[in-house]
Amino acid sequence: MPDGGGENGEMNGHSKGQLNPPATRSNVALYDKYADWYEEFVTSGGARDYSARVATVVTQLLGPGHGVCLDVCCGTGVRAATVQGLGWHPIGVDLSPNQLGYAAKRLPVANGDATALPIATDSVDAAVCVLGHTDVPDYAAVVREAVRTLRPGGTFVHIGVHPCFCGYHADWSDRQRILLTPGYNTPTRSFTTWSPDGVRARVGAWHLPLGGLMTAILGAGLRITSLIEAGPAELPDLLGIAAVLPAD
Repeated sequence: MPDGGGENGEMNGHSKGQLNPPATRSNVALYDKYADWYEEFVTSGGARDYSARVATVVTQLLGPGHGVCLDVCCGTGVRAATVQGLGWHPIGVDLSPNQLGYAAKRLPVANGDATALPIATDSVDAAVCVLGHTDVPDYAAVVREAVRTLRPGGTFVHIGVHPCFCGYHADWSDRQRILLTPGYNTPTRSFTTWSPDGVRARVGAWHLPLGGLMTAILGAGLRITSLIEAGPAELPDLLGIAAVLPAD
């Protein structure tokens, strides 16, 4: 089970006018060093089954559509097939050029900071941020930017590690007894992890408590329509939220 997400992203050949000039990169593309490893990890390595479970939650929350769907922090673009399969036209933005080398084979992409998306205002019909909130220090700013790009009535989908049960405060080495230690209420970036083989051990991960996550979504003017907690056992390791931008 990965214990962190994928914030990274160059938009190629997109003709529908959503793109603005590239934003100034204000963050270091930490995943550049691990792009090859990450691609293998999520497609055929230790996180393959986890990726399949994530895809199921994407399907459940995003649902069928036919407009443009922005994948914020798209990483290597592994969710493109799922989004396309639902009828959407996916485009992706990420900070990591090396990860975008893989993503560009799957969907139109742009290199950019998630807090300053190179996407025109009111230009997409849906936006998803999947396993990305643990890679940014200010997820509220990311959600606000995603909402800026949404047309009124559009859908925003957040999917990430469950903040209550995943993070530097949680030890999953024994799936029958998850050990929670102090630290849940402290938003911070940490490399502390029970697994030496996942994302967190390589690039670290930001922890955002549930209250902060909900405030980020509601504070952006979204109305929550659905919530999914999913996991391989009794405790969920994924939290998915679907929300809409009111049309009035």
